[in-house]
Amino acid sequence: MLPARSLLRNAAAGAMDRVVLSYDERFLRRKRLTCESGASFMVDLAETISVEDGDAFVLDDGRKVAVVAAEEPVVRVEGHLPRLAWHIGNRHTPCQVAEGHLVIRRDPVIEAMLKGLGATLTLHIAPFRPEGGAYGHGRTMGHDHGPAGHFALNFGATHG
Repeated sequence: MLPARSLLRNAAAGAMDRVVLSYDERFLRRKRLTCESGASFMVDLAETISVEDGDAFVLDDGRKVAVVAAEEPVVRVEGHLPRLAWHIGNRHTPCQVAEGHLVIRRDPVIEAMLKGLGATLTLHIAPFRPEGGAYGHGRTMGHDHGPAGHFALNFGATHG
């Protein structure tokens, strides 16, 4: 089984095979993956990364394996999008932003909150491709406001 020690962004063209991965499966560092053809390879990257639809793993022999986002249960969110997006983001929920709507993964708690805010929700099975982190490609891994928490960030409190 050949290892893949590198990933090329937006480089699926010309790939010899494809691997279909859910949103959760596209966050990895070291993992055995099976292609659509049935062939397997070992991903062995230097660090954990968020792999996106259209990227390609590069096997040690130079061949590429394209990454395809799997279809999974998602919810199309429509309504007052700035307000809804704020509440989704405030709960650190991954969100795909599209023209005129948002998309989140199925989550009964978030869905109930959004309905309570007046959103129209439509269930779908589709690839989930949420926005990456604000500071570059990939996922937002949470945040830290230091020892003082939100209070210091918002109000400038100091500690002695």
